[in-house]
Amino acid sequence: MNFKTKLKLLDKLIPNIWLYQMQYIHSSLLVQWILRWGSKPLAFSQKSAMVFSPHQDDETFGCGGMIAMKREHGIPVVVVFLTDGQGSGSSKPHSQEKISQTRKREAMTALEILGVSPSEIYFLEKPDGTLQDLKNEERQQIIKQVAKLLKYYKSEEVYVPHHKDCHKDHEATYKLIQEAIAQSEIKIDLLQYPIWLFWRAPIFILLKLQDIAAAHYLPITSVQDKKNKAIASYISQTQSLPRGFIKQFLGTREIFFKAES
Repeated sequence: MNFKTKLKLLDKLIPNIWLYQMQYIHSSLLVQWILRWGSKPLAFSQKSAMVFSPHQDDETFGCGGMIAMKREHGIPVVVVFLTDGQGSGSSKPHSQEKISQTRKREAMTALEILGVSPSEIYFLEKPDGTLQDLKNEERQQIIKQVAKLLKYYKSEEVYVPHHKDCHKDHEATYKLIQEAIAQSEIKIDLLQYPIWLFWRAPIFILLKLQDIAAAHYLPITSVQDKKNKAIASYISQTQSLPRGFIKQFLGTREIFFKAES
């Protein structure tokens, strides 16, 4: 690589480095503020749970501690992945299929660490990045699938990405699950978990005071090692995601936004 090529590469990298650094500072400050002053403790629940994850890794980043704690207490946890995860790979068909299979294997490994049985893991395999633009027929099909799972398992808690999570698949997942819950006509506690919210959302612009008022934190110290090992099993993702982004999920508490009854 010649000198001019190196300079061009640095020109591309430096803006990203500064952007990631600013995002990390913003995210860290916002998370610490919410944990110290903007949230209430969330008591550990004995209720069975169903976790909806747009992509393979969201469930572990956002809910890994909760999942591990429930499973250690013998509480049923079902995990449902909506997309095939191909959006993180190349546009070539062979490469897309490869990354899809890789992410599925990583998900199975991560959830085994957290204590979830393979029989309680579902892959709906919708195209990554398309949940917001589905035709009505396919949208209704997903809603029916989810409603059927909710009725079958009679889960008492549902975990879903935050409705303002700054990612189109995540926000679409919230809407789909919300409609499925209504269709199932089952009374369920709905908890939203943040993934990209703190990383991308300027405080008080997208994240309003009324949103923060619903924040709760769950201490996960007893299962922190399990969660961190589960995160590390997503090798295809941890190698490409910003280190600061990953770091925000390695702490001793998880944040959830709970609708007050």
